[in-house]
Amino acid sequence: MQKIILASQSPRRKQLLEWAEIPFDILVKDTDESYPSEIFIEDVPVHIARNKAFAISSLIKDAGKRPVVLAADTIVVLDDKIIGKPANRDDAVAILQALSGKVHRVITGVVIIHSKGEVAFADITKVSFHALSKKQIEFYVDKYKPYDKAGAYAIQEWIGVVGIKSINGDFYNVMGLPVSRVVKELEKIENSL
Repeated sequence: MQKIILASQSPRRKQLLEWAEIPFDILVKDTDESYPSEIFIEDVPVHIARNKAFAISSLIKDAGKRPVVLAADTIVVLDDKIIGKPANRDDAVAILQALSGKVHRVITGVVIIHSKGEVAFADITKVSFHALSKKQIEFYVDKYKPYDKAGAYAIQEWIGVVGIKSINGDFYNVMGLPVSRVVKELEKIENSL
């Protein structure tokens, strides 16, 4: 597969592309992560990912030949409310208390820009947490410091191993990238170029 550009600083997305043996370079640019208030929740991460992808694509036009740029954004949704990254320890504890014993959705929006256009989609995984004690939540927050993670947790860390009752959908989507679907889309793009 040809080398792509990953428009993300996420160590988890980097790791997933490495596991999938997709060659890539990382290039990031600060972008606006706001979105129109009337947009459907499922479209929010696609909107943000599109902004990231176009910000990078516009930087690297090489004599009219556009490289393949992959961008993604992940949100956590509980009761139709988007839960972002925690602002601090108290916020992380409150978020995890809200998720405890409930089912939430993890939605990753993916945008892939290439010389013939763009592919955009959202992948949704439902995650069910066991009821978590405050002691468990505080242990996790204090040890793992999940301040850079939507929903204040990472499924591949202690809280995922101990606290998740079930998932319905792509496990890797919860890590930040539905990598098997991304691979299929990249193969289609490569075959069309």
